[in-house]
Amino acid sequence: MAGFAREAFRGNNRFLLRLAVIAALGGFLFGYDTGIISGAQLYIQKDFDTSKLAQQWIVGALLVGAMVGAAIASWSADRFGRKWTKVAAGTIYVIGGLASAFAPNVGVLLGSRFVLGLAVGSASFVSVEYISEHTPPKLRGGVTSFNQLMITSGILIAYLVAAAFQNLPGTWRWMLGLSVVPGLALAIGMLMLPSSPRWLVAHDRDDEARDVLRRTRSDQESDDEVAEIRKTVDEAGETRIVDLFRARLRPLMVAGLALAIFQQLIGVNTIVYYSATILKATGLSAGDSVLQAVSVGVTNVVFTIVAILLIDRAGRRPLLLTGTAVAVVALVGLGAWFQFDSLHAQGWVALAFLLLFMAGFAVGLGPVFWLMISEIYPLGIRSRAMSVATIANWAANFVVSFLFLALVDWLGRPGTFWLYAAFGIIAIVYFTLKLPETKDRSLEQIEAELSGTK
Repeated sequence: MAGFAREAFRGNNRFLLRLAVIAALGGFLFGYDTGIISGAQLYIQKDFDTSKLAQQWIVGALLVGAMVGAAIASWSADRFGRKWTKVAAGTIYVIGGLASAFAPNVGVLLGSRFVLGLAVGSASFVSVEYISEHTPPKLRGGVTSFNQLMITSGILIAYLVAAAFQNLPGTWRWMLGLSVVPGLALAIGMLMLPSSPRWLVAHDRDDEARDVLRRTRSDQESDDEVAEIRKTVDEAGETRIVDLFRARLRPLMVAGLALAIFQQLIGVNTIVYYSATILKATGLSAGDSVLQAVSVGVTNVVFTIVAILLIDRAGRRPLLLTGTAVAVVALVGLGAWFQFDSLHAQGWVALAFLLLFMAGFAVGLGPVFWLMISEIYPLGIRSRAMSVATIANWAANFVVSFLFLALVDWLGRPGTFWLYAAFGIIAIVYFTLKLPETKDRSLEQIEAELSGTK
C-alpha cells in the first residue's frame, strides 16, 4: 500500500494525480447527484405530495438522461476530444443543478434532472477513459480508480449536505442547488489540462502527444509509447458500432456489458438512492435515517481507498471476486433482517449489513467495472465501446432503481434483497470463468492479447 503512495507522489506523477483529481470530478457529479436524491426525496415528497410513481421518476429521469448523455459522448469524445467533452459536461451540469433548485413543480424538476443526467452520463465514462489514457501501466489501476473515489466522495458529501440542510426552509432545494459547485469546478479545471495523448495521435498530432506523455514518463518511454499508439491507430481502420459485436471483439463487448449490468443487478444504487428510506423502515425518523445514511457514505469512501491501494498489487480479479462475495453475504443478511421478526428490534443489525454491502461493493464491482472498461477495448473503438457499456450500466441502473419500490410490493423486502444476492452469485461464476486480468500491461498490450494478435 505504501508503495503505491510513494510512487504516485514521486516527481512528475504529482501532475498525474492533479490531472486525475480534476478529471475525476466527473465521477463526483455522478456520486453527488445519485446520493443527494436519497435525502432530498423525503422532503420533495412532502412539498409536492408526490405519488410512488413520481418518486420513481424523480430518480429515473436522471438515469434516462445519463443514457442519452453517454451515447452523445461516444461521438463527442472522438470528434472533439475527452477534454472538451468534459468541459461541456460540467457546464451542462451547472445549468441542470440551478434548474432543479428552482423547480416550481414536479414536471420542471423531472426535466431538470434529465438535463443533469446528460452531464452525468457523458462525464461518467469519459472521466475514466481520459485518466486511463494518461496513466503509465504500473499506476493505472490506482490512479484511474480515483474516479470511483470521487463517486463515493460525492455520495458521502451528498449525505452530509442532506444531514446539514434537513431542518432549513427549502431543504431539498439547497441540497440540489449546491450541485453547481462541482460542475463549475469540472468545467474550469478541465480547461487547464491537456488533451488525451491517444486522442492526439488519432488526430495526427503526435508531437503534442509526445509532449503530454513526457510530463509523466521519460523521453524514451514517451517516444516508444507514441510509436506504439501510432501503430495501433494505423492498424485499427474505421470501425462502426455494429463491428463491436463481430467475432473478434464480441468477447470484449460481452465482458464489458456483463460488468456493467451485474454492477447494477446486485442493487447498489437502490442502497444509495433509498438508503434513508431503507433505514426509515427500521423505525428511525426521517431525520435520523438521513444521519445514519452518512455512515453508509463513509464506508463507501474508506473501502474505495482500500481498493485504490490494492488494485495494482492484488489485481482486478481478486478484488472483484472477494468484494462481490462480501456484498452477496450482506444482501442475504439484509433479507433475513426484514424476514425474521426476532431481528427487527435490533436496528443496528440492518445498518451493519448495509455497511458490509457497501464495503464489498467499494472494493470490487465499484472501481473494477469502470477501470476494466477503460482497459479492455481497442483504441479505435474505445469511446464507442465504453459508451455502449456505460449505456448498459445506466439502463440497468434505471430498471433496478425504478422497479425497487415495485419489487418490494411484489416480493417483499426480504425477497428483493435475496433476488439481488442471486444475481451476485451468478456474477461471481461469470467473473471466475470469463474475465481476464489486466494489471501491469499497457493498453496496447491488452488490446493485442485480447484480440488474439499477440
